[in-house]
Amino acid sequence: MRKRVNQLRTNDPTGMRNRVLDVAAGAFQAAGYGATSMHDITRQAAVSGGALYHHFPSKKALALAVISERVAAEVAETWIQAVREAPSAAAGILAVFGRTIAQLDAAGAVGGCPLNNLALELSLADEDFRGAIAAEYDAWRQALAERLRQDAAAGHAPFAAQDPEGFATVVVAMFSGAMAIAKAEQRSSALRACADQLAIMMSGPGG
Repeated sequence: MRKRVNQLRTNDPTGMRNRVLDVAAGAFQAAGYGATSMHDITRQAAVSGGALYHHFPSKKALALAVISERVAAEVAETWIQAVREAPSAAAGILAVFGRTIAQLDAAGAVGGCPLNNLALELSLADEDFRGAIAAEYDAWRQALAERLRQDAAAGHAPFAAQDPEGFATVVVAMFSGAMAIAKAEQRSSALRACADQLAIMMSGPGG
């Protein structure tokens, strides 16, 4: 049986790669990129150094993959998909804030926004990191702006009709900033305050 298990592990490079990405994403979120070594990843993912470096020849390559595959997916699920599927952009935005607040309160701890955490740590350290992180922020903003444009064209988002991209940037900035404050304070108060202000901004006829 042990031989069979070993064969499955050896013959499942995709599964191993995904496991490494999951472990790395969790480690970067919990401890930070700088405090996480490749040895930490091999140990936590239970892979050999050779297998790790076969897929990710450097720690930088691993981090870039985490950004493009794991962090991007989280932003897409948490924000982009949620807002696209909501009855309106306003409803979707407030729902994301509400779910995030509920999750943080239930967990009793705040690890911060994965994208924001990496942005604060890596954006000034390396041009490739900066570009990858900026691309994810841009995808987030553009998805919100597109939904706001659709709503505004239908008369449902007058608050963003003049500048959907600008309002989308405000939302992303408020969420990212509030998450940074929440992480520092280890409570969700900043997110609640931002959600309340956004609700006021988006209220009114057609909002």
